[in-house]
Amino acid sequence: MNLRLTYIFFISVLFMAFPGEFYAQENAEVEYQQVTDSIFYKDKYGLTVSLDLSRIGTSLWDSEYQGLEIGADYRFSEDLYIAGELGNENSVYREDNILNETDGSYIKLGVNYNVYDNWIGMQNLIYVGFRYGFATYSQNLKTYSIYTTDSYFPPDQRDADRNFNNLTANWLELQAGIRVNIFGNFYLGAHLQLKTMITSTSIPNFDNLYVPGFRRTYDYSSIGAGWGYSISYMIPLYTKTKRQAVRN
Repeated sequence: MNLRLTYIFFISVLFMAFPGEFYAQENAEVEYQQVTDSIFYKDKYGLTVSLDLSRIGTSLWDSEYQGLEIGADYRFSEDLYIAGELGNENSVYREDNILNETDGSYIKLGVNYNVYDNWIGMQNLIYVGFRYGFATYSQNLKTYSIYTTDSYFPPDQRDADRNFNNLTANWLELQAGIRVNIFGNFYLGAHLQLKTMITSTSIPNFDNLYVPGFRRTYDYSSIGAGWGYSISYMIPLYTKTKRQAVRN
């Protein structure tokens, strides 16, 4: 009995004499537990190169259109990507009273911001972004007919073959899209575009019917729209170590 009381007294004295030591040990155990409840992994940063499949597909089934667009984006920070596209288009505009051909190239530069919280090690995107677009192109008015409401005479169709060269246009573009990893470093993506024309070269007695990169234009509005889908390949350049807490 006396020995038991002696042990109890000795332990009580230790707690009173060194309370900070026991508290520090408890904190150390908690801190260690927090660290061990985290996962460390390598997050890839690099350059992603893409090919617009929608333009290639349209070129195959539409004999009056030829187009190609190559895109690229660089992961600047965790969710911010510097992005751009470079392309060329040749499109024929055909109506009852006009036949016109547009040919030219364009470039678009801007950023994408990823709003999707990826699982560990994944690089999928749900993003919004904007672009500044610039195009240089030419128009070739092949034929046109004089509009008339009198059907007694046959249509007055004329061969014009007039070329309008060194035309330029620039616009702003809002994008929203997704990009999903399919295997390895390959991705499939799709996006929508909403555009507004800033300026374009005026043509005497004629209109810009089509602008490469912007596509169809209208007299009554400066707004345009578009869409596309692509296949991409990511070229990893370096990695950053990231820590993610494990939820119990």
